[in-house]
Formats: sequence, structure tokens, C-alpha cells
Amino acid sequence: MFDPKPILKNLPSLPGVYRMINAQDEVIYVGKARDIKKRVTSYFQKNLPSPRTRMMVSNIVKIETTVTRSEAEALLLENNLIKSFMPRYNVLFRDDKSYPYIALTGDEFPRLAFHRGSQRKGNEYFGPFPSSTAVRESIQLLQKVFRLRTCENTVFANRSRPCLLYQIERCTGPCVGYISSEDYSRDVAHASMFLQGREQQVMDELGSKMAEAAEQQNYETAAVFRDRIQSLRQVQARQFVSDFNISDADVIACIEQAGEHCVNLVMIRGGRQLGDKSFFPKNAEGYDIATTVEAFLEQHYVDRSVPPLIIIGMPLEPGSASALEEVFTEQAGRKIRINCNPIGDKRVWLKMAQTNAELALQQRIAQQASQQGRLLALREALDLSDTTERIECFDISHTMGEATVASCVVFDKGNMQNSEYRRYSITGIEPGDDYAAMRDVLTRRYKKIAAGEGKLPDLVFIDGGKGQLGVAVEVMQEVGLPDILLVGIAKGEERKPGLEQLFFPDRETPVSLRKDNPGLHLLQQIRDEAHRFAITGHRAKRGKARLHSSLEDIGGIGAKRRQKLLTRFGGLDGVKNASIDELAQVEGISQALAEKIYQELH
Repeated sequence: MFDPKPILKNLPSLPGVYRMINAQDEVIYVGKARDIKKRVTSYFQKNLPSPRTRMMVSNIVKIETTVTRSEAEALLLENNLIKSFMPRYNVLFRDDKSYPYIALTGDEFPRLAFHRGSQRKGNEYFGPFPSSTAVRESIQLLQKVFRLRTCENTVFANRSRPCLLYQIERCTGPCVGYISSEDYSRDVAHASMFLQGREQQVMDELGSKMAEAAEQQNYETAAVFRDRIQSLRQVQARQFVSDFNISDADVIACIEQAGEHCVNLVMIRGGRQLGDKSFFPKNAEGYDIATTVEAFLEQHYVDRSVPPLIIIGMPLEPGSASALEEVFTEQAGRKIRINCNPIGDKRVWLKMAQTNAELALQQRIAQQASQQGRLLALREALDLSDTTERIECFDISHTMGEATVASCVVFDKGNMQNSEYRRYSITGIEPGDDYAAMRDVLTRRYKKIAAGEGKLPDLVFIDGGKGQLGVAVEVMQEVGLPDILLVGIAKGEERKPGLEQLFFPDRETPVSLRKDNPGLHLLQQIRDEAHRFAITGHRAKRGKARLHSSLEDIGGIGAKRRQKLLTRFGGLDGVKNASIDELAQVEGISQALAEKIYQELH
């Protein structure tokens, strides 16, 4: 039995982070505290109110602590440790670092672009947006109103006539000089002001320009400004958020039902609602809503762009809100406020977020109930054990043996587990040999699992018939996992859904399920997902191989010189058609190197 007294006696009454560790030396919980001694001691009271906390405490064999200078610093460390250890008793949110933005590049004629990832100096970024769809809808709106270019620089630099976007009045044709730099810069400034929520200022300026053009009897130009003003007014009319007294805010609501939690995030940027996104945390059962919201704030906003106002509509633990505000303010370089008691229009938006969370959670619970029914039907149809939960499925994808990729998808806990999907690049085999590819991927995966790395599946589906299944049986014998149940799935006559045949190692004849069997529907879902995941990886690998530039094989041509050549001549074909003298005119390309490039490409 673990005796906490010696540890509790020596704990400091300082801010910091504590880690609870079990007998397998796994970190099962990470927490922060303003007073480590007081907080850790509270876990060892006689009457703990939460069964979940009692269970966690019963597994503790060791406690480690780290002292920090402040509670805010403890929050940062706690967040890093949670993402590193993924403890089973912490509320865990998926770490989505790739929120999309709208970018206005710093070129002479700035480009309007969809952007993910690190941000470059010289560009303007607006967002983040909750989804790629929200970004693309906003870009389409900006194209319609301000007619900014969206083409890549290599295309822009080599146009001799305007593209289709000019013809349908979604671009002003700066690539061929149909608009001056000054007029285009004005349109860019208006687009930037619009994204910042300054629509009225944009409309006032457009109104002045319209009146000026009308006075000069330039009615075509006046009509362009009139149409832009009307488009902007239509956008404004759809925005309830105009009642906000702050242009950027996030509204967060959390709902709990049947042990499941859903956090809905509504994003407001530039005075416009960009949409919402729902999050479903792991390990939240047994925790209250305030704890889940606090975990979301800690894991979602640390080291990420934070709006000046976050509305949550519920009190957090004493001191937690102020500690979070301190961290976010320091991180953002401006004042960040967390509103726990919204009123007026902010409460209306919070209510909307709560409705979104309720709908999303109801859909998730219904989907899980449906999946559970399908799993029960599959167990019954295939005479599987009642403990069959985790299913893995493999598929092979290639084009005439080119760029062979194997996929492994996982169904567990009543749903597809995307984070556990894996792709395997297959090399060193005869092109087109699916049996060798299957042997390779199964050996690589299950050799590790047999060695204790990863979870053992209850059932493995192989997308293929008797031959593929025979390979799988041999591999499992070789790696020391002969007891895993293996099933081969072959498409039936004419490869139509519903006619699938199931092959078992110990049965001579295949098994077919009725078309309306829910177990078959689950099997089809898992098989189709394995196929989708494999073919997506295959296409990416094949595309990368085919886009490999011949320039990459020429000594003395690095990434910068290659980029300058491709930009100057508009692509590899242009470089191939260039003379030695033309190649030598590119910055960084000497006469000798130009001759070498010419010789290598011809």
C-alpha cells in the first residue's frame, strides 16, 4: 500500500505542477496548483466525493512535483506535460495546431490565399477560422467584392493574357496590367479593413469614390463601386454579431449528457461570425463542466493565437480565470479577458453555442449507439466473443506496382480511431506483388505489438481473399501471435457492395452476410475507410515522385537556385527550352553552371 505521509510532509507550499504515477511507472494524472502541499494533500482525505478520483488515488505509487515561480508558469508546464504523457485521468482534447487563416501576401500585387502553418514576415494574416470551408467562403466573398488575385506567383509572373477569374469579374487582371498598382493597393487596403471588421469605413470610402466617379460622368466605374457597396451591405445584414462592442472574441459552451462532454467554440473575427467547431474530450466522464472548460482553455489556447475576449459563462476554480488571463495576456502581448458572466448580446451568443453543443453531442451519442448496434450484430453474425472491441483492417494500394502504400485503420471504443491510423510505404518487393506487400506491412506492425509496443487487436480484417488471408496467417505464426482472429474480405460478384465474402482460416467455404445486416455495414465502413486511407497515401506518394524535378539531380543546384530558375522560366519545361545564355542570366547561375544544366536536361 502506498503511504503518502512521507511525501506530503516534505511538499512545499509553493506554486507548481504535480504528477501522479502508477505501478507501471506511467503518469496517470498531471495537475497544477497555487499551493502544491495543500492541493496534493486534498487527494488523500478519507471521504473523497468523486469515485473517479478515488480510483485514481488507489493506483498511485509515486508522486513527483516541480516548483514554478508562479501559477501562470505552472499552467504552461502542466499543458506541456499533459500533451507529452496523455494521462488517463486528465481531460484530454485533440491538439489541433493547424487552424486555417486568410493571408494577404507582401508582394507588389498582394495575393489572397488560404494558409496553414507558420506565419511569414511581410504577410498579413486574418483568423484563425474554425474550418477550411469558412476560409474558402470568405475568400470567395472577398474575390466577389474586391477582386484580388489568388493565383500563385509563378503563374502570375508568366501570364500573357488574363485568366477565367478576370472574365467572370473575380479579379482585376493585375498580371497583365489591367489595373494600376495604386488602385490595386487601395482594393487590398479595403479587403484588409473588411477582415478587421471595419466594414462601415470601407463603405464610406467606396461611397465617396462612387460619388466622385459619377460627378466625372464615369458611370461604369461608379457602378462598380455601387455593386461593391451593395455586396457589403448584404454581408452586414446577415451579421447579428454587429451588436458586439469588440471585434474579436471566442464564445465557449460545454454540455454534458450520458457521461459524454461536448465543448462548442464559436469564433468571431473582425466583427463577423466565422462559424463554430465542436470538441469531444477524452477521459471527461466523472468530471464537472467547469473542469472540462478549464482543461479546454489550458490545452487549446496555450501557445496559440488568443482573441481579446473569451466568453465561457461559468465560474472556474478560484484563481484559475485570473491565472489563465495572465498567461494569455503575456503570450499575446495585449490584455486578454475571460468573461464568466456574460450579459446582453454576449449571453445570446453563449446560448447559441450551448445549442450547437447540444446538437453535436446528440448526434455523436446517436452515432455511437448505432455503431454499438452494428458491432453487436457483427459479433453475432461471425460468432465472435462478447469482448471483441478493437478491430484493425489492412489494405494495399498502388498503380501498376508504382508507389505501393499499405494502410492500417482502427475501430475501437465504438468508433473509428483516426489518431491510430498508420500508413506504410512498401519498398524492396516485386512491383505489383500484393502478397509480398501484405506480408511486409503485417510483419512490421505485429512484430512490434508482439514485443509489447502497442495494443493487441481482437480481430484483424484483411482486404483480400484466401491468398491474402494465408499470408496473414503465416505472418502471425512467425511473429508469435497465432491466436489473433483473422478474416479476409473479398468483393463479391461484380464487386458490388453487399456481396462481400468473408474467409476464415479454419473454414473451407466463405461466409456471406445479408445485405441488410448491420454487422456487414460496419465491416463495409471499416474496409472502405482502409481503402480510402491507403489510396490517399498512394496518390500523395505517386504525385511526389512524379513532381520530382530533374533539376534536383544536378550538382550545384540547391533549393534557392532551383526556385529562381523555375520562377524565371515558369516551370521545368521553360527551363528545358531556355538557351545557355538565358540560363546564365538568372541570378546565381554562372556560365559554366548554365552549360552544365543545359547538358543535363538535353
